Formats: sequence, structure tokens, C-alpha cells
Amino acid sequence: MSALSRYDRHCDSINSDYGDSVRSCGPEQEELHYIPIRVLGHGAYGEATLYRRTEDDSLVVWKEVGLARLSEKERRDALNEIVILSLLQHDNIIAYYNHFMDSNTLLIELEYCNGGNLFDKIVRQKEQLFPEEMVIWYLFQIVSAVSCIHRAGILHRDIKTLNIFLTKANLIKLGDYGLAKQLNSEFSMAETCVGTLYYMSPELCQGVKYSFKSDIWAVGCVLYELLTLTRTFDATNPLNLCVKIVQGNWAMELDNSVYSQELIDVVRVCLQQDPEKRPTADEILERPLLSRRRDMEEQVSLLNKSNKRPRPGTVNEAPVAVVTSRSSEVYVWGGGKSTPQKLDVFKGGCRARQVCAGDAHFSVVTVEKELYTWVNMQGGSKLHGQLGHGDRASYRQPKHVEKLQGKSVQQVSCGGDFTVCITDEGQLYSFGSDYYGCLGVGQSLGSEVLEPILVDFFLNEPIEQVSCGDSHVMVLTRSKCVYSWGCGEYGRLGLDSEDDVCTPQKVEVQRGLCIVSVSCGSDGSFLLTQSGKVLACGLNEHNKLGLNQCTAGIINHEAYREVPYTTSLTLAKQLSFYKVRSISPGKTHTAAIDERGRLLTFGSNKCGQLGVGDYRKHLGINLLGGPLGGKQVIRVSCGDEFTIAATDGK
Repeated sequence: MSALSRYDRHCDSINSDYGDSVRSCGPEQEELHYIPIRVLGHGAYGEATLYRRTEDDSLVVWKEVGLARLSEKERRDALNEIVILSLLQHDNIIAYYNHFMDSNTLLIELEYCNGGNLFDKIVRQKEQLFPEEMVIWYLFQIVSAVSCIHRAGILHRDIKTLNIFLTKANLIKLGDYGLAKQLNSEFSMAETCVGTLYYMSPELCQGVKYSFKSDIWAVGCVLYELLTLTRTFDATNPLNLCVKIVQGNWAMELDNSVYSQELIDVVRVCLQQDPEKRPTADEILERPLLSRRRDMEEQVSLLNKSNKRPRPGTVNEAPVAVVTSRSSEVYVWGGGKSTPQKLDVFKGGCRARQVCAGDAHFSVVTVEKELYTWVNMQGGSKLHGQLGHGDRASYRQPKHVEKLQGKSVQQVSCGGDFTVCITDEGQLYSFGSDYYGCLGVGQSLGSEVLEPILVDFFLNEPIEQVSCGDSHVMVLTRSKCVYSWGCGEYGRLGLDSEDDVCTPQKVEVQRGLCIVSVSCGSDGSFLLTQSGKVLACGLNEHNKLGLNQCTAGIINHEAYREVPYTTSLTLAKQLSFYKVRSISPGKTHTAAIDERGRLLTFGSNKCGQLGVGDYRKHLGINLLGGPLGGKQVIRVSCGDEFTIAATDGK
């Protein structure tokens, strides 16, 4: 099917929706739930708002276009963006996920880029020029996106730094296709004068026909800005600006003492006055300057893996969007605070998506995947760099970990006096005390590390999940392998020994078992399998690992056999009656949730932490009823001698 026929098919599909209200959700139609985070900005046709999709915890943008107040042409432009985006699938192009009509409002669900746009990136540079390697990296991605849209027969017509978006990993995404136009062939010409004046080609300024080469001119303007941090053409009024563009009077000359002549030549050839002398996007990609093209393609693909999300095959299959106003605020109490206190730092785009606590410090990952840390010091305990701010100061208010700027933090876990986090790319960073080797770098940087360091052991083995105990660490890789390191006392590392290890060691798991999560307690560890079985290792004091065996009624056998500790992964047989969905170890007890949302507790009950209504010793697994009877438990966490559980509220 040709690009043009696909375009016509999508046009018919979009127009058939026009004016309809939200489609009703049929018995087999999927519902997707969204929570609003913050308004990102206002455009020519409407408003863009950041949402969190609860099903996969991803961030997306919903572009809201009020059609009632638009002219017929403006309506066509707004609808045109969906048509164009639905045709394009490329790692350097903003992804389209879904759309629907709600009365006279058109809503488009798009990929979110957490690094802002290229215009702001250039402004933040101030007078610090970009390294040539970075400019080439940006150029390759921009031209790759342009090549894709041109091959689809689409002319963008509004390429500019404001429409080039970035992720924190410096991945480029070309967006805003409201002014794009479909041409029948590479030789077709457009006539309408559209676009942003600073990036308009001479042929656009002169009002003559233009083609794909007009986009190449805009690419040249963007590249010029990357090299000089100034606009290519500037003037006090639009008329003078057009004159300068037509005459080719650049704002300043390019300095070949800073950048290679080869890179400067790309600017010159893109800004040729005669469109026929400008290269195509594919010709730019073939230039020797981009000889590392294959390596860069692989890097783009790798960086995109964490953002990949399938989109509906047809409009009729599109899921229904359900928006809720649920907020995520952070409260702290304990350690001298008897009532919960809200932390005002975490609101808007800085709302929390994950909270974690160590012995004396806290960590929060926000919805925009930034890491904040702070302390709750009692008695002036010494810090060891576990906050990651480059010093040992006691920051009592949440502070952004600047060293991780530009990294999208996916998850964090706090040890006793250290912190470990993973990024969207599966990279592992650690900081704080390395007394037991918990930072995973072979204790090569001393006993304390004050800023996040990359654990390069996992550069070729991306991490899916991390969990820290008081003095040990376990991770689950994306290939479902388990590694552990740190203090080995009582066999908590699952390595069949009690030795301490300061570099990641692979934990042998019985063949045929697929591990889906790891959870570290103070001196033990749990592994959860896909089938809901639980494996454990470490100290089993008070039966907090659930390893003790009760065999009452069996002749010539002990009714109850205690397992003090185990150095290798052992099946928690008492939990085998349940299909466990999640598990939370505390200092002296453990809580788990099964697939039916029921809460299970086991271990010490000295302070009533098992929730069974008394303080007596309980040998086995406790299935809690009482106030939790009939309720779906969705979260549980164990402290030293207390338990907190959350239900679904129904």
C-alpha cells in the first residue's frame, strides 16, 4: 500500500470520528486509566497535559484541542496531525498512541519527552558551546527523523528547535505535525505559506512553490543554532528578516577553529539558496561525517527500548481513556513525629511515584523520574554519602540528586547507610557506605562514595529491579537472572556461603523457575517466582522467612522443626498453599499479598505486628481477616515491629 493510499485511509478513519462523542466501552474494549500530573503548555490549537498511565506507570501527553472555536482550516490542521502521526513509526519521531473525540474536543495521546525541547537546551548552554560529538549525535537523529517523514511523502513545514524534543538520555524526537503536508511524490510541490519565519526557506519567503528541500533548509538553521547558540537569521521586523533569508545574510560566520570543516560544510550545503543544490536527508546521512551511523542507530534503538509501547492497530481497537483525579502526596511520620506531615516539595510535576526509607534517610522517585533524598536524623548519627549530594551534610528537606541530572530514574532502594537506583536504560548507580561492598564496585573507591557511581558490571546486562537489605543488595536483570553482593552473614546472599562479596555474583536458581521479583530484608532475602512460589535465604529467626516446618500428626517425626538459617535458596513450603503476588520483609517479621488480595503475615509477634489481635507467638502463616476481611489489599510494608497495609478503598 502506498503512503498516499495509507494517508487517504487514515483521513477517512479520522473524519468518521469527527463530531462523535467518546466511544462507549464494549464488553471486550480495554479501559486505560490516567492521572493528571501538570499542564505542559498551550499551543496554537489547545492545551497539552502530562498524565500518568496507571496500567504501566508510564507518562504520556494528552493534547487537547477545542474544535468549536476553530475555523474550518484550523480544524483540518488539528485533525491532520493525527493522520500524519498515525502513518509514522520511527525512534526519533514523537509516537502517537491514541485519540478520541469528546463533543467538540479532540484529544490526542502522544509520547512524552522528559528532557524538554532543543530551544530550551540551547538557551541553557548560555555561552558554553556544544561539543562536536554532541552536535553530530543530534544531527544524526534529526536527519533520521526527516528522512523517515520524507520517505512517507510528508513535508513537515515547521521544523524548528521548539518542535524538536529530547529525553533525559539525549534522545531526539521530532514533533508537532499540525502543519505537515502529504505530497504525492518526491517531485511534488506545495504552495501554501506556513511555518515559523526564522526557519523559512527563501522559496517560502518569496511565495513560490516549495518541496522537501524546504525542510532541509530548516534543518540547516537548526544545525547552525547548535553550532553558534544564536539564530541563523535575525532582524528587528519580519520584512527585514525575509530580506536577510533571501540574500543569505547569516547572523554570524561559523568558526572552523571550534568545529570541523566537514560539519560546517553540512550547514552550508543545507542553506544553499537554490533548493536543487541542497541535499536530501538520505544524502546527509551518507556523508563521511556520519560514518558511525550504524553505531548511532543501535544507540537510538537501545535508548528507545524503555519507551516502547504498542499502539492500537486500528481506530476501532483503540482503548477507552478513563481519567481520575487521584493524587500522590508524600507524608512522613515516626522518628519523633507522631502525626503524618505532608512534604510540599512533591506536587505537580514533582509528584512521587516511589518512596523508600533506609535507617536514617529517605529517597523519592518523582513521576518525571528524578531522584530526591534527605535525612531524618536522630541523635546526630554520622552520614556516609547515602544522600548522593557530594558531601556528608544532613539535608533535612528533600533535595534533587544533581549528579543524576539527565538520567531517568526508574526505581530506588535504600540500604542501612547506602542507596542504589536503576535508570530506564537498566543502568545501576550506587552511593554511600561501601563498608560491606554494597556499592558493587569492588571497594575500589574507598569506604564511602558521596555521589552516584555507575556499576559498570551491568553495562551489558540491564537491570529490571533492585532491592537492598541493611547491608546487602539483590538485583533482577531483564533476562531474569539474579545477582547479589554485600554482607554474606547467615547466607542472605543465596550463594551457599556466608562470605562477604564486594562485586555482583550470580545466584543460582533452580532450572525451570522464572523469577519475577527480589526482596531483601535486614538479614535475609526472598525471590518470588512467576507461579507465585517463594524462595528464601538468610536468617530465619522467629520463622520470618517462613521456612520452619510443621508436621503435626506424623508418627516418629517432630511436630515442629525450626530452620535457623539457610545459605542457599530454599522453598518456603508454608507459603506454597498460596499464590503470592508480593512480599515485604521487616526486621523480625514478613507480610505477603496473594493473588486474591489477601494479607499473610509470619514471624515475630512481640508487638502485635502480625495483626492477629494478640501478642502471642504464632508458628505458621497467618491469613488475616478482621478489618481486612473481604477487602483487597494492594500494598503492604513492614517496619521494625509494625506493619502498614493499604486496600483498594472499595
